[in-house]
Amino acid sequence: MVTVFKKFSHFLILSVLMGMLLGCSDKKDEGKSQSEPSTSIATPAKTPAAPLVTGLPDFTPLVDKVAPAVVNIRVAEKVQIGQANSQLNMICQMWPDFPACRMRPEQKNVPDGDSGSNERQTGVGSGFLISADGYILTNHHVVNGASTITVSLNDQREFKAKLVGSDARTDVAVIKIEGESFPFLYPADSDNIKVGQWVMAAGSPFGLKNTVTAGIISAIKRDTGELVPFIQTDAAVNPGNSGGPLVNMSGEVVGINSQILSNSGSFAGIALAIPINEALNVAEQIRTTGKVNRGRIGVAIASVEADSIKSLGLPKATGAWIKEVEPNSAADQAGLRANDVVLKVNQQVIENSTDFARIIGNSTPGTPFTFDVWRAGRTIMLEVTAGKDTRK
Repeated sequence: MVTVFKKFSHFLILSVLMGMLLGCSDKKDEGKSQSEPSTSIATPAKTPAAPLVTGLPDFTPLVDKVAPAVVNIRVAEKVQIGQANSQLNMICQMWPDFPACRMRPEQKNVPDGDSGSNERQTGVGSGFLISADGYILTNHHVVNGASTITVSLNDQREFKAKLVGSDARTDVAVIKIEGESFPFLYPADSDNIKVGQWVMAAGSPFGLKNTVTAGIISAIKRDTGELVPFIQTDAAVNPGNSGGPLVNMSGEVVGINSQILSNSGSFAGIALAIPINEALNVAEQIRTTGKVNRGRIGVAIASVEADSIKSLGLPKATGAWIKEVEPNSAADQAGLRANDVVLKVNQQVIENSTDFARIIGNSTPGTPFTFDVWRAGRTIMLEVTAGKDTRK
């Protein structure tokens, strides 16, 4: 501390001397006129402005309303004992001193092949009831590959659930438990949410049931290159929260917690939720048909970048650039060509390839579209009817 003070004192003395010299040197210019600035710098207000945000909300009524409909999900998968023993036998033949061979000598000579199966718990996630008769929304990645699904309610009741169906592309799954008069949550209109609004996340992070965290909507329509335009929030979400609801201050679901962006694998201030409007569109198809039927037109696309504007003759970098058209596809039959740029679909402006992919991917086979297409320096209109997406 003494050393720092001394250094600062020397600097202060030197600054004062320099100021005196500069002050003396300016004396001779006192009579010269100086031009006045044309604008003034803002000065602090004499009285503080009224705050735009006052106080913090009490979330207890919200928890009371939401918690009964939030569920904990445990999944297990079947493991073939014979397959596991076959792998262990091969290891033990090459490395007899391998720890697993020394610790489990009785397993070394178990016959290979399918000698039975065993179940083991493989994951924990969350979900929430969307109907009184037991339909539950969760994530595809929570229940994918599960042989058994166990659901725990907030009142400690447990049920075996059946998988109605799931969709990997949107990470939405629907499961069902048998019963009636279950508490359930209502959806909000996720198209009308705004950045800055309070939200609460509920679920089972790290298996800790009945956990709630709060934050705000940090961004909307967050583009990660996937089919879903995510909601970004700073409400703490961790492994185990997947599939749980993100609710507004009215207790309505705005999204399904799905992903976190983190180098460590744990919460780092950025969580992503599937907008409930998108999720319900998928869920309704799963509930009624057991699968999702998507439209497809058969093109390879890319976003228009700034360095491509000149070659395409576009005034700005916008639209979905058609790179390739599949022969005999819906796009081919409609007259789309490579190097066309789709500027609008049904009067909706296409900013990039992701916009285009979402519109087509969220359609059903037979959906009619009107494309505004940029071709050779002018805009033309094409009518396209979506075909069926047979890809898994």
